[in-house]
Formats: sequence, structure tokens, C-alpha cells
Amino acid sequence: MVKRPRVVIVGAGFGGLQAAQSLAGAGADVLLIDRNNYHTFVPLLYQVATAQLAPEQVVYPVRTILRKASNIQFRLAEVQRVDFSAQFVETEDAVIPYDYLVLATGSQTQFLGVPGATEHAFSMKTLEEAVALRNHIFACFEQAAHESDALRRQQLLTIVIVGGGPTGVEMAGALVEVLRGRLRQDYPTLDWRQVRLVLVQAGDRPLADLPKKLGVYTCQRLCQLGVEVYLQTRVKRVTPGAVHLQDQTILTETVIWTAGLEASPPETSDELSRATKGKLLVRPTLQLLEQSNVYAIGDLAYVRQNGVPLTGVAPEALQQGVTVARNIRLQLQGRAPKPFNYFNKGRLAIIGCFSGVGKIGVFAFTGFLPWLMWLGVHLVYLPGYRNRLLVFITWLHSYLLGDRAIPIIFAPSRTAVRKRVTLQEAMLDTAGDRQKGGDEG
Repeated sequence: MVKRPRVVIVGAGFGGLQAAQSLAGAGADVLLIDRNNYHTFVPLLYQVATAQLAPEQVVYPVRTILRKASNIQFRLAEVQRVDFSAQFVETEDAVIPYDYLVLATGSQTQFLGVPGATEHAFSMKTLEEAVALRNHIFACFEQAAHESDALRRQQLLTIVIVGGGPTGVEMAGALVEVLRGRLRQDYPTLDWRQVRLVLVQAGDRPLADLPKKLGVYTCQRLCQLGVEVYLQTRVKRVTPGAVHLQDQTILTETVIWTAGLEASPPETSDELSRATKGKLLVRPTLQLLEQSNVYAIGDLAYVRQNGVPLTGVAPEALQQGVTVARNIRLQLQGRAPKPFNYFNKGRLAIIGCFSGVGKIGVFAFTGFLPWLMWLGVHLVYLPGYRNRLLVFITWLHSYLLGDRAIPIIFAPSRTAVRKRVTLQEAMLDTAGDRQKGGDEG
């Protein structure tokens, strides 16, 4: 019996899962490897963090998605190393050979070398991080409800979001919806005028990848909703209980970091060519420069089209997954792979409170229509009919009644165990910054 070629795909994100599905029925055995046995619908993680959706509504079992494809298997493992010369991948308990390899390991939060950000800021790239952030936010409300010290209460009720990209904007808008909803009835002793939402953006506008007028509209809309938007402002450092900007310090228990991502490749036997943010350089066909039987896609790959780098959104990864599967089929037939060509169907971003922005072709639009389109597109792409139904019902409940379904604290947060001296330490840091500024002046 002739041994069939093996295709190993590392990562069950948008690109990796799409590549596996597109190889169904191919003349090869396909093995998909991921550290989780579920696919995470990352665009909706911020709604988990703001108690709008339950964690299980934004994930779906990988085995369920692949169960009808007889030539595709799934393995729950974490790839620790790739050996290109011997053509195998190592996990914690196995060595797995391959004939073709697809690297789709995605990205991780990039803290840009800001001191204290890794230790004291919340990222939101995984389901576990989104749940931890939700626990923390509502733990802050619980503490503030019985806090007698006004300054400490203000600190608990201040949320700073670092980064004005889609995730930062979506998070800010969702928090506004939380604060305007029925949460006020749950905490009648709180003075809601003390709540501060701050968005810090290094550039001159949010959503810098979209046309300027959409970024300007987004900034104006966030300000109308009560968000304090700091433009052309950078974070110097993050300490327990405070975030330090260029010219001021904000006392806060919650710093949400959405300022950037960097590639998260596995360890490899050979050094690979890299671009910005640690991304792997690939050929137009998405093959690695050094290895013709290895592909990289999604946030891991540096892909340019018409001289402009792709932005790393989910539709790009999905189309790359289809292209990689097509190219592997061509290689199995002894034919040359074809270049990847991204078809941009448009971009949508949701601001919250029934408003959003969008660009489709040459048309840019704002307000209710892109908000509604954003919901529809994400509902269509969400895996699983049950998940779609539950999310649709949850959205109806949330947007019509202004009530969040999951304001539950499942585990102790960092706030719950932090000592009360945090406020004193933060104030001392603030005084130190002012003294330093005076000395330098």
C-alpha cells in the first residue's frame, strides 16, 4: 500500500482551520494541531470581557467542525519545535513527521517595551484573558460599591484602554453600553459620575487603517458617548494602580492593552527571514522563502499586496487558508503553486450604542447601517448554528433591554487580592513623576 503524503497544520485559528477544511477530500492525510480543542471567534472576545456573551458562545469544538472530513484528524497538543531538515514537528509527547507544513500560530499581544505593561495591563487575545478581564471589571464594581474612600473609589471606577484600533474602539463602546444599561440598578450606591473611560491612542485618530473621515467620526462619537480620548499620547509605564502618560498619571485599577500584536511563531531548527513585528517573510504563494513545502499564513506571515502590507484581519487569513490548500493540492499533482491574491470585501468596525463605520469599495459610511452590517457579518461567520442562535437571542436581549447577561465573577481577580496600599503607592508614583518633571524643567 502506497503511503499518502501528510499535511500538518499548526493552529486552529481562522487561517489554519480554513486550510484544513479546504483540504477535505484531498489525496493526503491532514493533521490539525492546536493547544485548545476549540476554535475561538476572536472578534467577539471583547463581548465576553464586557459580559454581553458567555464564553462558550464564541468557541466551537474543532472536532465537530471537521467530523465529516475522513482524511482530516485533530490532535490536542502544543507544538514546541519544528525541524525543517528532518521534516517533523515536536510536541510535548510526540514527534510528528510531515510532507507539507502550514504554520498558522497567529499572534500575541505586543507591549512595545513599556515598563510594567506585561505585569499590570490586561490583554485580550485569548478566551482565558477575556474571562479574566470580565472578572476583574466586575470585581472593581463590587469593591467600589462599598468603598468609603472617594479617591480609591474613583481609582476602581476608572478604566484606561491603550490602543485606538478596532479592538480598543469596540471595547470602549461596549463599556459605555454596560455603564448606560441596567448595571446602574445593580449598584444603586455608586455615583456614576465618578466612572471614567479613557482611550489612549498614539496616532492622530482612532482606526488609523480606515479613511481619515471615519477615524474622525469615531473619535467624535466616542467623545459624545463620554469616553475621554487622548490622541498623540504614549504610555510611559504602567504600575499597580496607575498608568503613566507623557504628561500626567491616571489612577486606575484597570488598564486594557490593545495597542498592538506581534507574530507568535514556534521554535524552528533554522533561522527564518522576518519582517516587522516578528512576522515571517513569505513568497507570493505564501511559501516560506527558505522552505518550499512550508507555508505561513494569518498574523504569522508578512504579506504585501500592491506594495502595501495586509493588516491581519480575519478575512485575509480565511482567504489565505483557501489559497494554501489549493497550492498544496497543486504540489501533490506535481504542479507549481499560484500566488495569493486578496479580495478585499470591505472593512467594518463597531463603535457601540448603535453606531459604527465602514468602507466597501470607494464608499465610506457611518452610523447605524455599518453597526447593523457588522452584527450580521459576524453572525454569519460565527461557527455553529447553535452558537449563532444563542448569540442572536443574546444580542436582542442586550440591545433591546440594555441588560448584560453574564456579569458573573467566576474567580478571584487581581483586584480582589491586592492590598489597599496600592492607592498610596500609585499616589507616591504620581508625586515622583511630578518631582522628576520639575527637576528636569
